[in-house]
Amino acid sequence: MDLPAPSLEHVCDLLVSLDPIREMGAGRGGHRRIIPIIGGEVSGPQLSGRILNLGADWQTIFADGLAELDTRYAMETDDGAVIEIINYGFRHGPQEVLDAVARGEDVDPSSYYMRTHARLETGDPRYDWVNRTLFVGVGARQKQAVKVRLYALR
Repeated sequence: MDLPAPSLEHVCDLLVSLDPIREMGAGRGGHRRIIPIIGGEVSGPQLSGRILNLGADWQTIFADGLAELDTRYAMETDDGAVIEIINYGFRHGPQEVLDAVARGEDVDPSSYYMRTHARLETGDPRYDWVNRTLFVGVGARQKQAVKVRLYALR
């Protein structure tokens, strides 16, 4: 029996606006920090709207430079549905590239790895499909924002 190969379908692009990093210091597994999510935009073929001013990215930075991304926030679609976004992923790459990202410089996203898997949830029946779909994302860190392109895993 052959199993079907999964495919990816572009759902939307998230431009997530960030407040300054709040450093927590060393934790059990690495350096901890919180980056508040304060807004942004959602645009794409299946979802569009705005990122709400709530939520954060709770990050752990390990000794080898790996950043574990653990975000929880929400969007409101152009037609008024509220959708929760839980996005988990990793960012890593050459140290000089990560240093440039940390300084807020524009860095080619292909020069480092930033990938996520996302779970979306809503009670709005018009968007019930997000409750039954797995999503993966490709991201890039900007000076005061993160850009994530979300794909539905089909």
